[in-house]
Amino acid sequence: MSGARRVVLVAPNIDISDVGEAHVAARWAEGLAPRVELTVLAFQRAGRPRLADQLRGAEVVTWPEPAVLLRAERLNAMLKPGYPLFLRHVRRWMRGQAARGRVFDIAHQIMPLAARYPSPLYGVGVPYVLGPVGGTLPTPPGFVGELGSAPWFTRLRGLDAWRFRHDPWLRRSYAGADLVLGVAPYIRAALADIPIQRFEAMLELGIDGLPPERPAREGPGLRLLHVGRAVRTKGLRDVIRALAQLSDLPDVTLTAIGDGEDLPHARAEAVALGVADRVTFRGRQPKEVVMEAYAEADVFAFPSFREPTGGVLYEAMQAGLPVITVDYGGPAFITDDACAIRLQLSTPEALARDLAAAIRTLYHDPERRSAMGQAARTRVAVEGLWPRKIDRLLRHYDEVLRQEQDKKRQGDD
Repeated sequence: MSGARRVVLVAPNIDISDVGEAHVAARWAEGLAPRVELTVLAFQRAGRPRLADQLRGAEVVTWPEPAVLLRAERLNAMLKPGYPLFLRHVRRWMRGQAARGRVFDIAHQIMPLAARYPSPLYGVGVPYVLGPVGGTLPTPPGFVGELGSAPWFTRLRGLDAWRFRHDPWLRRSYAGADLVLGVAPYIRAALADIPIQRFEAMLELGIDGLPPERPAREGPGLRLLHVGRAVRTKGLRDVIRALAQLSDLPDVTLTAIGDGEDLPHARAEAVALGVADRVTFRGRQPKEVVMEAYAEADVFAFPSFREPTGGVLYEAMQAGLPVITVDYGGPAFITDDACAIRLQLSTPEALARDLAAAIRTLYHDPERRSAMGQAARTRVAVEGLWPRKIDRLLRHYDEVLRQEQDKKRQGDD
């Protein structure tokens, strides 16, 4: 067992039956519960399975999430209007426990994923960890003009850098943390204006295991796959534009899985560029269908030009797919040159051209595709399996506690 025996895990939403942040937070809680004395603080969303029933190995403290805040799902996910109420609940509860003489070794706020939210753990008298936090990744200047279809509230990301310099509540949350975990190294640069005590990069996602290794596919052609919410930043349109530059390779095809506001634009682009017959838009699909798609593809093409994390890359690598992505944000951290062709970002025109060249390279080199797929499986097995991620987190907890002990000894001297 870790030296951190009594751990408080904090997240507004934790739910193993949900998707996104709530599901990921639940996976961390599941992994920690058998290893430490875990207390979970979260909202209980109406109509969802009781968190206490999901995490029977942990003490679970919940407060009802106001249902009125859930009417606009995307806006709620982006702005989290219920978060100030949650922050207030957590601070009151932590102070109440301290007044009763209850002692925790460490507290960990694991969500929200975006780094723009102050923490309720500042000043409650317990060493604390924040993250893995993400977000704040700026759009490359050459791509700003292509974001016209995005909802208005997504542009509020532009305030993040200003708040890291001037928001006193946000600044003290991060400066007071004993450890900040970021989903990728770029987070450290994003928080450069805050005097952080310690930073480590750790992707918030994990995998349960590797599927059976798939045999090399025989026959001509190249089947590209793109998976992700259909928003402009995910790069689906860029893959379609690249496909249009490969008219001499008509057996290169693309399957796109995901739904969103940019999907009509992507469909229109495929028609306008004359490649609609080579692109299959499957829309939103259940998880098992997505995993089958990975198994059937030859290359995962995911040139997301503002991707803080990139969980779909883990899924593709888990399936043994070679990757074409960008050398920016989360993809730059998740992949390496052995498993991915990573492209530089300058303009949409250059990205489409570079994508086409990368696709052409892999089309003509099946041996390289195979080697990259093997390297992808190896990389995700080393870094992505949930038990290994929990082991690493517990080591971080122990390092924080050793630092606290060193500070106390120095104070006594």
